[in-house]
Amino acid sequence: MRTAKLGPAERAESLAGMAERELDVLVVGAGVVGAGTALDAVTRGLSTGLVEARDWASGTSSRSSKLIHGGLRYLEMLDFALVREALKERGLLLERLAPHLVKPVPFLYPLQHKGWERLYAGSGVALYDAMSMTSGHGRGLPAHRHLTRSHALRIAPALKKDALVGALQYYDAQVDDARYVATLVRTAAAYGAKVANRARVTGFLREGERVVGARVQDVEGGGEYEIHAKQIVNATGVWTDDTQAMVGERGQFHVRASKGIHLVVPKDRINAATGLILRTEKSVLFVIPWGRHWIIGTTDTDWNLDKAHPAASSADIDYLLEHVNSVLSVPLTRDDVEGVYAGLRPLLAGESDATSKLSREHTVAHPVPGLVVVAGGKYTTYRVMAKDAVDEAVHGLDQRVAECVTEDIPLLGAEGYRALWNARARIAQRTGLHVVRVEHLLNRFGVLAEEIFELIAANPALGEPLPAAEDYLKAEIVYAASHEGARHLDDVLTRRTRISIETFDRGTRSAREAADLMAPVLGWDKDQIEREVEHYEKRVEAERESQRQPDDQTADAARLGAPDIVPH
Repeated sequence: MRTAKLGPAERAESLAGMAERELDVLVVGAGVVGAGTALDAVTRGLSTGLVEARDWASGTSSRSSKLIHGGLRYLEMLDFALVREALKERGLLLERLAPHLVKPVPFLYPLQHKGWERLYAGSGVALYDAMSMTSGHGRGLPAHRHLTRSHALRIAPALKKDALVGALQYYDAQVDDARYVATLVRTAAAYGAKVANRARVTGFLREGERVVGARVQDVEGGGEYEIHAKQIVNATGVWTDDTQAMVGERGQFHVRASKGIHLVVPKDRINAATGLILRTEKSVLFVIPWGRHWIIGTTDTDWNLDKAHPAASSADIDYLLEHVNSVLSVPLTRDDVEGVYAGLRPLLAGESDATSKLSREHTVAHPVPGLVVVAGGKYTTYRVMAKDAVDEAVHGLDQRVAECVTEDIPLLGAEGYRALWNARARIAQRTGLHVVRVEHLLNRFGVLAEEIFELIAANPALGEPLPAAEDYLKAEIVYAASHEGARHLDDVLTRRTRISIETFDRGTRSAREAADLMAPVLGWDKDQIEREVEHYEKRVEAERESQRQPDDQTADAARLGAPDIVPH
């Protein structure tokens, strides 16, 4: 495998290479499904390209609840097949594909009724665990347990005493969703896929009925490329209908956007040693451990405004605070909220008007020769969606193609991760970094953390924390631009790191230092550094303003007050 460095030179090389000769498969959209599709195709021996209009995972795939889960609530809907499939994928990710990125997380489910509820919820969680074990990949997580009220309050003292009569505790898993997608893209590139972000499809190339390629605009350097491919996979999530419109096809199904918002609060605001799962009248509410923070989410409301920058309104924030405060002995206030983010779920439209009831199943279609569409689904089952999309594309190729092998392809950084984790104290001595820093880097990069250590060895100043965002080292900012395809300050503060939601200033105090670190890698002059910082500050202010607005319409208008960054 060649190195998977995704710097500016590699991006330019990839774009030129895609236009040079016809590809077997071109994937449009680098969220988790598109990135997974590129990895699936290239590991079957197909020449593969991947283009993304903005940044890896800049849509839905960086704004999820960060959970890798079977979907306990789908058991209640009797959707056993979906749950079984998701639990198998959860096990694969934890044990084999990405143990450095996907971690177990405990959840406490408070019971509010004596007798029947423990029996009902307990049998559901027992079935969940049993399905996980029978999938063949469930041994990595502890089994659920029943707790008395006093035991539950010992591990979650933050709960009101009258909010529960007892509890269940079970395990699921979590992931930094944007980091996972960036790693997926790099893994595809390591196997030979040509990948480029900020490369927007502006139209499709046709020969009669058949789609034979795409016109792609280089959003960074200007210029347009014609990329020919035997099969194109449209994996654009909530933009599926817009992409389909470029071929004049409405398609056999429609994708509706459902907005989910999340709040981030500091760890000390909720005294608990476990995550929480609470029922609301509309869906479920999670309180999820997230490093030195908690993520609280989510909502589930129809959204038909700007898809690129979904906005969280004041009403959304109040809804989450009100519901979480109903069980907390010390209520949270607006002042406790460090970060807010909103994402859009791509739901297959048709079953019902209420988005929380729309299907999380996925579908694959071949609306016109040469074009495959994959849509719907959930983050956890991205690999199955990718397999189905490539299987469909293979039907249109006049050649024998190998079966999917991604079940056995660990992501970059996974191979040897556990051995390095066991040696973390020795690594700390060797690098001069505190062991907590080494753990942080191993859990973000796996064995690729060695590349960060090399950067620090060459320039010890990069071993210092980033000012006003001390959880991250300066080396991580440089590495994001040199190896992970980050093109703008926003990419680094929002997705390669989570500074934009993990600090009360939303990353504005770190922005200039981060831009200065990125500048030499990306060839920015002083003017471009100024533009990057100013754009980031305007984005944060527009988001804050939107979160003060009473409803979706006014929040959307406020968020659109900050234009997208334009390269120099």
